Amino acid sequence: MACLLETPIRMSVLSEVTASSRHYVDRLFDPDPQKVLQGVIDMKNAVIGNNKQKANLIVLGAVPRLLYLLQQETSSTELKTECAVVLGSLAMGTENNVKSLLDCHIIPALLQGLLSPDLKFIEACLRCLRTVFTSPVTPEELLYTGPDHQTILFNHGAVQNIAHLLTSVSYKVRMQALKCFSVLAFENPQVSMTLVNVLVDGELLPQIFVKMLQRDKPIEMQLTSAKCLTYMCRAGAIRTDDNCIVLKTLPCLVRMCSKERLLEERVEGAETLAYLIEPDVELQRIASITDHLIAMLADYFKYPSSVSAITDIKRLDHDLKHAHELRQAAFKLYASLGANDEDIRKKIIETENMMDRIVTGLSESSVKVRLAAVRCLHSLSRSVQQLRTSFQDHAVWKPLMKVLQNAPDEILVVASSMLCNLLLEFSPSKEPILESGAVELLCGLTQSENPALRVNGIWALMNMAFQAEQKIKADILRSLSTEQLFRLLSDSDLNVLMKTLGLLRNLLSTRPHIDKIMSTHGKQIMQAVTLILEGEHNIEVKEQTLCILANIADGTTAKELIMTNDDILQKIKYYMGHSHIKLQLAAMFCISNLIWNEEEGSQERQDKLREMGIVDILHKLSQSPDSNLCDKAKTALQQYLA
Repeated sequence: MACLLETPIRMSVLSEVTASSRHYVDRLFDPDPQKVLQGVIDMKNAVIGNNKQKANLIVLGAVPRLLYLLQQETSSTELKTECAVVLGSLAMGTENNVKSLLDCHIIPALLQGLLSPDLKFIEACLRCLRTVFTSPVTPEELLYTGPDHQTILFNHGAVQNIAHLLTSVSYKVRMQALKCFSVLAFENPQVSMTLVNVLVDGELLPQIFVKMLQRDKPIEMQLTSAKCLTYMCRAGAIRTDDNCIVLKTLPCLVRMCSKERLLEERVEGAETLAYLIEPDVELQRIASITDHLIAMLADYFKYPSSVSAITDIKRLDHDLKHAHELRQAAFKLYASLGANDEDIRKKIIETENMMDRIVTGLSESSVKVRLAAVRCLHSLSRSVQQLRTSFQDHAVWKPLMKVLQNAPDEILVVASSMLCNLLLEFSPSKEPILESGAVELLCGLTQSENPALRVNGIWALMNMAFQAEQKIKADILRSLSTEQLFRLLSDSDLNVLMKTLGLLRNLLSTRPHIDKIMSTHGKQIMQAVTLILEGEHNIEVKEQTLCILANIADGTTAKELIMTNDDILQKIKYYMGHSHIKLQLAAMFCISNLIWNEEEGSQERQDKLREMGIVDILHKLSQSPDSNLCDKAKTALQQYLA
């Protein structure tokens, strides 16, 4: 297992590597287990308080070997314990040491060690884990959001063993048990469903959590209990309309957002509340009218306070440190509050300087704040009214396009989703966005390895093409290229395929546009349509493809591409007799457009289709129990009689 250190440090350290350092590592490979054990013990003594020695040993490859010995079933428990101790000592060195340990996948190895029956070994693993996770370079999600780790703990009786600790006389023990439950329940339906039914001294766990979030309990306990109930609710174990959520958890989290709370508590309260209400419109409405929450959140943007007004340097440092966290939390909560309700969005936008604050947030140095600001804007952009007013007044599209030029994928996904809304036909931002080079940018997104970006890129192009001028449609086709269009039509992601078909349908609308596009790209488009109708696709994909054919059939000259393609005609006939109504109706639209007798050449087309047996099928469909299909068939038959 490779374990590399950053090049600059490695070069400086390598020049000072001593023979004794190599000797310590060499002893780890001795065939005699006792000599290996003694070697690890000697190594432990050598690295204590000696950062240079720690760096030497890491460069020489000690970490992969120590992890190997720690995980080997043939290793004695004593050897495993000493290995964990040495690794913990190495983690106490520089941040680069911790990065090297993470690169060698130390965390899964240590978590596996927690399954051991030996308490000393478990303790050594826990101490090392604690050291690693207290380092600022370690991503918390490596532990907290790892379903595999949650499952390991769950399968080995963590819930039952920890539950009784909630009644401990020691506050510290109760809190650690509570924190453990919040970690176990996070995005884990299996654990959450189990927690709902766990009894502790005759009381169900949710009832205990509710007691722990009462006002007379310490704030830390209130917050953590609210987290447990929030995570269980989001995992589907507790209903969103349950009293313990509506009357207890939600009000508790709103309280945590007030000025009276410490900055850290306000951040945690707002982020947890945002997560709780994110998918539920009723909770969003309740939260929006609880304790003037929307106005309360505006205060999150007033940090750091004026430097001249603060004489306490520690207070200033504290405010500066938490300023970006507060803004991030506020943006997140505003995004959740405004996700579904038009009135709530209006209240948010009318809050003092809110649009200016969000626009400013788009260019913040902190990636997390930028992401939260984009999410907030995306949520508000779902409002037709706001797209026409506030978004236009603040020219939101300008900073958004700037964000899209160069940002991490997580920001690009949300920003491109928002762009989809700004490109809807009623949005005043659509034209300036087009003029700023959006077509090329979006076509570029369709080539991303990230399926969410491909979806958003093609979705935005689909919106752009809706009722667009011929020039815009031509620009899209030219920038996208036929080759890329084919790649998207064979994309493994269903959403990408559906949005690409939607784009084609929007491009092929308005008769002159249909004829123009089919005159230059007809052969390739007909080939794509054939492939999809022959492929293993679901009803929605086939329906959308038949609707594209119906649009082509509406063209003046384009319809000849269908009439001269017997393979396509047979497919339309097949889908007229399909068992699914949606596909029958879509096929009927094709036929209706082909036989409409007010158009030139209709008699010849009718005759050819009659020879194929289409009229017989129309007679049969005119007796259909489905009124829509029946009416369409009768209307089509009238074209033959006229």
